[in-house]
Amino acid sequence: MEAAEVELAPEDILNEPFLQKMRHQAGDALKRALSKVLGLFDAQSKLIFIDQSLPQVKQIFLKLHETGHAALPWQKTVYSVIEDCKQTIAPEVSDHFDREANAFASEVLFQRDNFTREAADFDFGINVPLKLSKKFGASAYSSIRRYVSTNHRSCAVLVVNPPEFTNGYGFVATMRRVIASDSFKQQFGSISWAEQLTPDDQFGAMIPINGRRMSGKRNCVLRDVDGVEHECIAEAFTNTYQVFILIYPTKALTKILIAISG
Repeated sequence: MEAAEVELAPEDILNEPFLQKMRHQAGDALKRALSKVLGLFDAQSKLIFIDQSLPQVKQIFLKLHETGHAALPWQKTVYSVIEDCKQTIAPEVSDHFDREANAFASEVLFQRDNFTREAADFDFGINVPLKLSKKFGASAYSSIRRYVSTNHRSCAVLVVNPPEFTNGYGFVATMRRVIASDSFKQQFGSISWAEQLTPDDQFGAMIPINGRRMSGKRNCVLRDVDGVEHECIAEAFTNTYQVFILIYPTKALTKILIAISG
């Protein structure tokens, strides 16, 4: 923030009178939020305003997102006032302007390749991004997403909504999104993942319930782009807001040493 020459406003004043004042000040040079305003960047005063009632890890990312609007030279002259909400800071946001600010925030938060390099020092598993999330000041979701998307191993994580318990199936959990490493995409292609998971399928059975936060490692099978079946390992973690099911082929954990003579 110092390098971008922006400061955080000390007051938590993202109320309606303040927002109306800023919107009037911006006029046509306003990028308005789609829902409740969580963050705002005032280009004239170079001040960032955020909802300080948010959890600390969300405040950190939001500050970096707003800083991205100020630091990226092709962005800071477009709008006088930029409002951000839950939709504009979401990882899957479609708006190119906000995707750039998200990418900026993620690269700064995880210190470019530092997170990935440190993660490689540990045995592969769901506990690695959870442990590093505390060090880098990131949420469990963003850390797991970074861990998988930048990993050289073939791996994927299913992000699932919390299970809703029913009489018929025990529970039903809807799929939110799937994040995969490049090597996983190359190996398995576009898998038709189930839109709903229940205790009766191999991944639904992984979902921790009854107060548990994690499930132990279990074997599962995936078919690659050539139709060949691969034994995989899956393990799950829930932070109560969503469930993360990490999947990776067992061969992805095998180290191959090649000796070259001469």
